Amino acid sequence: MNGLYILLISAVVLFLAYLFYGRFLARIWGIDPKRKTPAHEFEDGKEYVPTSSSVVFGYEFASIAGAGPINGPIIAAMFGWVPVLLWLLLGSIFFGAVHDFATLYTSVRNKGKSIGYVIEHYVGKAGKRFFLIFVWLFSILIAAVFADIVASTFAGFDITGARIPTNASVASTSLLFIPAALALGILIYRRKSSDLASGIIAIDLLIACIALGIYFPVFFPKTAWLYFIFAYIFIASVIPIWMMGQPRNYLNSFLLIAMILAAFMGVVLTNPKITIPAFTSFNVNGNYLFPVLFITIACGAISGFHSLVTTGATSKQLNSEKYMLPVSYGTMLVETLVAILALIAVGSFAVGGELSKEAPPVVFASAVSGFLHKIGLPAQISFTIVSLAVSSFVLTTLDTVARLGRLSFQELFQAENEESKQINPIFKILKSKPAASLFTLLPAYLLAILGYQNIWVLFGAANQLLAALALVACIMFMKKTGRRILVLFIPAVIMLAITFTSLILSIKSRGMLLLHGSGNTSGLVLQLGIALLLLILGILVVIFCTIKFFKKTPQNTVTT
Repeated sequence: MNGLYILLISAVVLFLAYLFYGRFLARIWGIDPKRKTPAHEFEDGKEYVPTSSSVVFGYEFASIAGAGPINGPIIAAMFGWVPVLLWLLLGSIFFGAVHDFATLYTSVRNKGKSIGYVIEHYVGKAGKRFFLIFVWLFSILIAAVFADIVASTFAGFDITGARIPTNASVASTSLLFIPAALALGILIYRRKSSDLASGIIAIDLLIACIALGIYFPVFFPKTAWLYFIFAYIFIASVIPIWMMGQPRNYLNSFLLIAMILAAFMGVVLTNPKITIPAFTSFNVNGNYLFPVLFITIACGAISGFHSLVTTGATSKQLNSEKYMLPVSYGTMLVETLVAILALIAVGSFAVGGELSKEAPPVVFASAVSGFLHKIGLPAQISFTIVSLAVSSFVLTTLDTVARLGRLSFQELFQAENEESKQINPIFKILKSKPAASLFTLLPAYLLAILGYQNIWVLFGAANQLLAALALVACIMFMKKTGRRILVLFIPAVIMLAITFTSLILSIKSRGMLLLHGSGNTSGLVLQLGIALLLLILGILVVIFCTIKFFKKTPQNTVTT
């Protein structure tokens, strides 16, 4: 199959989906550009910060476009390129982008609050507590997975002790992004620079960081980088969002968009041939198409993590409701385009129809840099820049998830405080920013030591279950306020079936390994415990929401 045809057809389908289905959703739910957004209503200079549409778009895109759209399709390609492509397109248009738009819309119409607040308001406090614990556990998983991936892309030495110049340059450039982001944050927030000026300066800073990073690589082992990454995201999670999270994501968004455009042009000009089969089998080495395909692809089609970004951060930065559609539905479709490029990359990089044994980020970077090399760019420089872009995808997600995990932990204990007249001293400590971040990132570090390959399936199941639960919460809000819910109900039911099946299979497989004494016992016990907790919490949230959904209540005449 021709990779160019896949790319062009996909781009047209995604564009038409935004033009028709996205606008259809905006019309049936109602967008009011004159309505005051939470960013203006509750502006505090820390979490609620009115921000220009271009910066918010960059923040949202850089936050959600982690390793998922690259890793997922490349791993799932074992089933063939046709099922992967079909789920990427149908999943993103009718599941993922709808999920992102619905959660952002719901949060904006509920004072910029999280999905946990929405569940409390429309379901009850017990449902909220279960959901917040689920989100906290999920944040630990995603921090562990992505920290391990970033540390691997930064590692300056291989297993033999030989230097890896590309990784060292990626690490050096990422370090330079930190002071650059701080300077950019001051420029945007304190100096109130225009979108044009901010964009030009961001591009200049980006080019300078890349150039310095390539010429001055930093060599440290993976273990040292794991320490640094967790220390960095701890600090980033407690300082105001405009100082690091927002400007770093905005800065990285230019790199990510440039990589997408370069990869797109590379495919157009080189016309790569997809050498893997269109379809292999429903069962590949014990992995069944259902539910493995839908769990593995994750972020490229639908991702629960996106609901944490839209409700935990983006809804608090939105200047006007008219930007909701492009910032949510639009960014999801762009992420899907990245996933399709990853599918083309692994398909063209295969030898004799056999998938590469390299790690997915390496496969993607090698294939895309190969496209760019064919059109005249030096191989080493193009490989370094693409590797940097992939690493930036993941690190910006880590910035965001550390903050969101901390907020969920704090919100859990704030809910407890509301029930008592006197604040419990322990709760007061636990809901502090440093303590909440520590309790989120310490277990994530312990999981990261296991390596992301060992917990990717568990992460995928938790991610998709979170998406289903977020859709359920949005259904409760839409129903109570008299809006259409069928476009949410169908994806929610399907995702619940997929994720509960996957978690049950994960629990069974890890239980069997423990019974037979195979594998790392402590690691298996930890993974089994998390899988059981996720399944139980997910079922409890669904039960509480279902009871409330069918409970007869007086008709709500107030439209939120």
